[in-house]
Amino acid sequence: MIDRSLTCKLLSASTLALAFAQPALAQDTIDSSDSDATGAEQADNGALDVIVVTANRREENLQDVAVSAATISADSAKTIFDAGADVTALAARVPGLFVESSNGRAAPRFYIRGLGNTDFDLAASQPVSVVHDDVVMENVTLKSFPIFDVARIEVLRGPQGTLFGRNTPAGIVKIDTVKPGDEFAVTGSASYGSFSSVSLDGGLTVPIVPGVASIRLSGLWQQRGDWVDNGFTGEEDAYGAYSDIAGRAQLLITPTDRISLLGSYSVRDLDGTSTLFRANILGPGSNDLNENYDRDTVFYDAGAGNQAQYKAEIATVKADYDADFATFTSITSWASSEGSSRGDIDGGNVVFGPGPIPFPSDTRDSITLDQFTQEVRLASNSGGTFEWQVGGFYFDSDFDVTTVGFDLAGNVDFPPSTTVNHTNESWAVFGQVTSQVTDLLKLTGGLRYTEDDKDFFVRDAADPQARSVSDERISWDFAAFYEVSADASLFARVASGFRAPTIQGRDVAFFNPPSVATSETIMSYEAGLKSELLDRKVRFNLTGYYYTIDDPQFSAVGGGGNFVQLVNADKGRGYGFELDSAFQITPDFLITAGASWNNTEIQDENLLVGVCQPFPGAPVHCAVTDPTVVFDTPTEFDPDATTTRAFVDGNPFPNAPEWIADVSARYGVPVGSDGEVFAYTDWTYQGATNFFLYESAEFNADSQIEGGLRLGYARYDGSLEVALFARNITNEDNVKGGIDFNNNTGFVNDPRVIGLSVRFQH
Repeated sequence: MIDRSLTCKLLSASTLALAFAQPALAQDTIDSSDSDATGAEQADNGALDVIVVTANRREENLQDVAVSAATISADSAKTIFDAGADVTALAARVPGLFVESSNGRAAPRFYIRGLGNTDFDLAASQPVSVVHDDVVMENVTLKSFPIFDVARIEVLRGPQGTLFGRNTPAGIVKIDTVKPGDEFAVTGSASYGSFSSVSLDGGLTVPIVPGVASIRLSGLWQQRGDWVDNGFTGEEDAYGAYSDIAGRAQLLITPTDRISLLGSYSVRDLDGTSTLFRANILGPGSNDLNENYDRDTVFYDAGAGNQAQYKAEIATVKADYDADFATFTSITSWASSEGSSRGDIDGGNVVFGPGPIPFPSDTRDSITLDQFTQEVRLASNSGGTFEWQVGGFYFDSDFDVTTVGFDLAGNVDFPPSTTVNHTNESWAVFGQVTSQVTDLLKLTGGLRYTEDDKDFFVRDAADPQARSVSDERISWDFAAFYEVSADASLFARVASGFRAPTIQGRDVAFFNPPSVATSETIMSYEAGLKSELLDRKVRFNLTGYYYTIDDPQFSAVGGGGNFVQLVNADKGRGYGFELDSAFQITPDFLITAGASWNNTEIQDENLLVGVCQPFPGAPVHCAVTDPTVVFDTPTEFDPDATTTRAFVDGNPFPNAPEWIADVSARYGVPVGSDGEVFAYTDWTYQGATNFFLYESAEFNADSQIEGGLRLGYARYDGSLEVALFARNITNEDNVKGGIDFNNNTGFVNDPRVIGLSVRFQH
């Protein structure tokens, strides 16, 4: 068995040592930049850069693609992660995208256009697919793989089921890293800030045989020290630390002009703190943070330090063969993940607020996962009046999730340790055609057939409670793109998609049967305008959309017994718009701005879910604003016990902000002929957000903002940048989610971090 921790550390250490040994840096190719660009990245006398996307598995100008898409450039990504942030920092960076986690850095949850999954279990299925270097990261622990040495991040909004697989009814977050090139290159960034926050990101390309073989080594090291006290034990600086190390080695071989082979091996080693739950900080009767809240202090009698340790490996081989009339591509990948998270789930043994638990209450979940994918694709060469591609896809995953309860008197685990097994096998065939009907009109259509099978059972149990689900579906899309003028185009797109049936077995640990959700299917309609005006100094892209979902899958979390139960609503719908814009005011002054408005609604008059009531017969401890019904649920210990449930018809989807907005501005003042002094600021806005399926006065967030600032010096050729930075510069206390099991518990964003960063390239 490979010592992944040692391998990861050696990869990262060697890469960063080589990076810092060089006086200057450069990226193999400077990709399109949507913000935070240096003077070297601006072209055509100060015009905006061309943004390249691969929404159709080909490199195309964003302005020529009939998809609502946005990008985050390499420089912007480095800025976002300056203070050691994880992938949840992508939330609200482009219109329509939201990301959150109640599992710390280990298991993020993605939402696009309001569609996501609030399930905190490590087996949770999500309708947003994360594709990392052409490989789908299906499990939530793989979706948390750190982003480093990145070329670009694309967010494709709306169903993408034709070319990218089955579980994409909401959209895709597509992450592409820098690949080996033909020339020696070194890139790097380093930052140090508050709370001993460190972030190092570097990459090195070395041609072995020029034009035939080259390698690229890249690495990431993020670290933070403990900074949160435990008020219950009196221990200072007890929580908040993490060390996240990742590395990647790539080998590119091009023995002939027709053949390209790219091998990649990535590893990760995370040792940190899971989410810090804070007891009784909300309300009661409102969502305001009350006097129990202290960002620097928690009150824990359990959780064993809220530890989170995860390791991951990803190995991929991509082969391309140019057969003149078309290119054959094969992508084979294997990924694994293992680790565990533990936390004090009631936020601590406190005496104030509703529903204290009279014993230590914590839980630990762990996972051991293997995933294999194989894709083959035959695609015609780009540039003709008729383009096509066909292919096949195979997916197989097998993983165990173990839930361990807390210690009662006498060292008895409650609930007892339970391990459940999930397997998922799926295959698909797909095709897409694009026709340039006239000089102005382009039509694109795609079709995909998918078969998906899942199995579930409980290991080492007298009653295995096995479940199996299966479905087969056809997904399709059709789009039209019309060039109104040289500066503006219109597009329209209709797309279907589905998320395969899902099995959730975490409740087995709490003496309940597993729950099953049938497939959800979506029909999406969108139309938009794409324009670049004033000699490409203004970019203005606007999309309006409407979608309906049959049998949407939701997770009813918390409530009675801290359950996780899958439910299918009858229907759901959403509509809104997305605006992406950029303004090159002068060659030295760039502004970007984006906004999205999203209205979602659960449509099911009969759907009832549990509310903030820890046990049958216990009082409801939050102000539920939905209609409720009380059921008699007598038990052996309390024959008069009752349970309250709420009707959720008409409620918004959980964790679906109504508004999302982002803005950035960069202004440079020339210093000599080689560089400039610059100021850069970026801000995100998250509108009103409801956390759960039911609505209450406490478990939701009002509008939130977070901003960043960079002040520094940059050379025009990109070889050096030195800057002071601040993240969450106004030190906002923003509630990101809650736990309704026992009391009004919430968790919040990271505090302000101020520091120094250096970037270089050669």
